[in-house]
Amino acid sequence: MAHEKILIIEDEKDILELIAFNLECSGYHVLKASNGEDGLVIAQAEIPDLVLLDVMMPGIDGFDVCRTLKQDPKTRKVPIIMLTARGEDTDIVSGLELGAEDYVTKPFSPKILVARIRTVLRRAKEETEPMERLVVSGITMEISKHKVYIDSCELDLSSTEFDILKVLMSSPGWVFSRNQIIDSVKGSNYPVTQRSVDVQILGLRKKLGDSGQYIETVRGVGYRLKEE
Repeated sequence: MAHEKILIIEDEKDILELIAFNLECSGYHVLKASNGEDGLVIAQAEIPDLVLLDVMMPGIDGFDVCRTLKQDPKTRKVPIIMLTARGEDTDIVSGLELGAEDYVTKPFSPKILVARIRTVLRRAKEETEPMERLVVSGITMEISKHKVYIDSCELDLSSTEFDILKVLMSSPGWVFSRNQIIDSVKGSNYPVTQRSVDVQILGLRKKLGDSGQYIETVRGVGYRLKEE
């Protein structure tokens, strides 16, 4: 059974209790807050393993809560799943740009929500563990050797192209905003901007040849690597 600590910040009591019940049945330790102000206090005091965060709340809304958590050194690495009543691109982009790991649109299936939570928690755990080798859609990445192959042919990638590909390969199927990609590769010897991310992706696709088709553009959001 799971024992991770999950904070739910949701102003609708029925939804809050429904989520809490399903998480507790799945073995998670649940913390609850009915508004953004209380949610921030609990998050900063308890440091949960994951936050489920409603977007539309009175007072401090979900976007402001997300921004505050991601700016605080104590909570910046806590993964956040946004709960939104709308699946509009603007809501999704805003959450991802602020650092949220995923989003779930209401109404949702509790079973699917729990599955998404498990995926995000597993991914967060994997990110803290050293990776040596990734293989996705015919692309092989030897991380410690800083090499990428398609079949037995080594590709000539720049440092930034390598880092962007590593981000996409680390979570195939996941959509990454341009800002999330920038945050993952910043620290390189030259700056990365949102526009240059598009240029780097274009270059990656060309160098990957037929496998380049698996780097998909998600309109209004960012990029993902589709599994073959």
